[in-house]
Amino acid sequence: MEHTYQYSWIIPFVPLPVPMLIGVGLLLFPTATKNLRRMWSFPSILLLSIVMIFSVDLAIHQIDRSSIYQYVWSWTINNDFSLEFGHFIDPLTSIMSVLITTVGILVLIYSDNYMSHDQGYLRFFAYMTFFNTSMLGLVTSSNLIQIYIFWELVGMCSYLLIGFWFTRPIAASACQKAFVTNRVGDFGLLLGILGLYWITGSLEFRDLFEIFNNLIYNNEVNFLFVTLCAFLLFAGAVAKSAQFPLHVWLPDAMEGPTPISALIHAATMVAAGIFLVARLLPLFIVIPYIMNLISLVGIITVFLGATLALAQKDIKRSLAYSTMSQLGYMMLALGMGSYRAALFHLITHAYSKALLFLGSGSIIHSMEAIVGYSPDKSQNMVLMGGLRKHVPITKTAFLLGTLSLCGIPPLACFWSKDEILNDSWLYSPIFAIIACCTAGLTAFYMFRIYLLTFEGHLNVRFQNYSGKKNNSISLWGKEEPKPIKKEFRLFALLTMNNNERTSFFSKKTYRIDSNLTNIPFITILPFGTTKTFFYPHESDSTMLFSMLVLVLFPLFVGTIGIPFNQERMDLDLLSVLLTPSINLLHQNENHFFDWYEFLTNSIFSVSIAYFGIVLASFLYKPFYSSLQNWNILNLVAKRGPNRILWDKIINFLYDWSDNRAYIDAFYAISLTEGIRGLAELTHFLDRRVIDGITNGVGIASFFVGEGIKYIGGSRISFYLLLYLIYVLIFLLICYFFFLNF
Repeated sequence: MEHTYQYSWIIPFVPLPVPMLIGVGLLLFPTATKNLRRMWSFPSILLLSIVMIFSVDLAIHQIDRSSIYQYVWSWTINNDFSLEFGHFIDPLTSIMSVLITTVGILVLIYSDNYMSHDQGYLRFFAYMTFFNTSMLGLVTSSNLIQIYIFWELVGMCSYLLIGFWFTRPIAASACQKAFVTNRVGDFGLLLGILGLYWITGSLEFRDLFEIFNNLIYNNEVNFLFVTLCAFLLFAGAVAKSAQFPLHVWLPDAMEGPTPISALIHAATMVAAGIFLVARLLPLFIVIPYIMNLISLVGIITVFLGATLALAQKDIKRSLAYSTMSQLGYMMLALGMGSYRAALFHLITHAYSKALLFLGSGSIIHSMEAIVGYSPDKSQNMVLMGGLRKHVPITKTAFLLGTLSLCGIPPLACFWSKDEILNDSWLYSPIFAIIACCTAGLTAFYMFRIYLLTFEGHLNVRFQNYSGKKNNSISLWGKEEPKPIKKEFRLFALLTMNNNERTSFFSKKTYRIDSNLTNIPFITILPFGTTKTFFYPHESDSTMLFSMLVLVLFPLFVGTIGIPFNQERMDLDLLSVLLTPSINLLHQNENHFFDWYEFLTNSIFSVSIAYFGIVLASFLYKPFYSSLQNWNILNLVAKRGPNRILWDKIINFLYDWSDNRAYIDAFYAISLTEGIRGLAELTHFLDRRVIDGITNGVGIASFFVGEGIKYIGGSRISFYLLLYLIYVLIFLLICYFFFLNF
């Protein structure tokens, strides 16, 4: 047992040889390494599987022993300063290690096929493996400096992976946005770490918590300064976990490959902020203002993320805002002191969201068969529909992930989200009402994604040759035609069989027969150019394998929060695992499970979720096959007396979501344009004023000297008199200049 803990320092370093060997291979043997590129997925998956087995073993030991283990060794010693590195094993570390490795393995298996066509296959696996290494190093760190080092490595890997397709300007801009936004939080985190060290003289978690709490209880430290340091630490988590107001980087991060989105949103980067707050909760919990701030930021993020997801057309951006909202639930729970509920939802959400993102990747692959390799089209849900007939396995997996995230029993997120909602009623009724309403919004926008993608009929929409869209898309997925003055109409041939062809000359939407899944679709462009597409088809076996394994987690992982002992209703697996951490918080957080009370409280939240599902079905489910572009509420609105009010509400919601609540525009005007204007002003002052004064003095001296040498008559006394007069005039000018300012 002791040896298991002692050698747990190898957890973050086991996967490290893969990126190192790939780098060396590309440097010394580039041709051979590229020719054998598919073989590198095997060692990546194998080494991470070894780490997973070791992490599961540690978790089992944690359940059996309920202990915390720390092992450190000195790295730098200088007088009174000692910097130590080591590893810290507690329930939080065990949970995060298992989460990172299980999701990471399935994402790597999925990526082997998903990225097989990409020229950057080797670079992708090197980045991915190093990403997992950095995150594992973060969760096993024993002090704040060590956390900060791996924190920055996680940020670097996310920067590289978000901008993986760096030749696309939008991807390059997205990774820069993520980098700059996280710099704000990371700078605050560094200042908070330095402030805590100045207060306590220690960076190790155990010593830090004990010294800090004693100083607070004995009133031996400036409370305002302590609050400021805690706020700066929390700022790092706000940026990394995409909490309001530093959430703006998360939807743009979807420009990276879909497996990256799955890993970032499930178990790595955004989970790092939640992990940091959970790790430092013994510090935050003795500062009521910070706990209130954490819960406030959490509830704002919960509601904002849900409203921004309502009208998104990009499937990955919709899921990104969903992640933002669910992370807000976790932050709300931590701010309320519900440590167990926050970690429970972190686990259930991670597996559900990983399943949804991998499912979206399978959908995108299917859509690329129709519209070609164009992310703005293949990820647009309005251009989808009817995929349930073409990708049935993906559809089933995506539906289970959707139901889980909506909080439908008995799937995983139902147990964790309902626990947060129950705790919120005890904390603040206002927060509870917002959280419950957001649960309904979650069900609404998640089923909106599902219905737009899989239901109805598969639609093919043609565009004019110039590339400008002929139709504008409304909030509900209905297309409203706009007049076009000049356009090149595409001549399309839909090849049904060898003997039958049907030609189309209009821009309308056409239904594709579900039986024609493997027949090519040939589009003939003007000037004789052609391009061949195929109908949607199910993904390859390796991609489906990852999704099918992930399906098991939303089905069964929620059981870790259900009591397994009928005599003691507080003995669920998660509570037993978290006992040492809960004791460290000095809380009596026994989770007594009363089935009657639980079912009574859950009726309200589940009813709201079902209401959101029903409302989404009315809005997006086709009313009749002949009226597939209409929906019930549109028909009611057109015939009812409140059509103007209805249109205003729809337009407001659409503009709010489509413009990202105008927060990005506010940042662009106040920060980007403001900083650019300040830079231009500084440049003007430097070139025209400062350099102008310096150059003006030099030029004036030159001309005065040139003039004097011709009128002085070679008399030194005369030269000195003129020089003194010149200096006196210059000093008078400077005096009056500064006097006016």
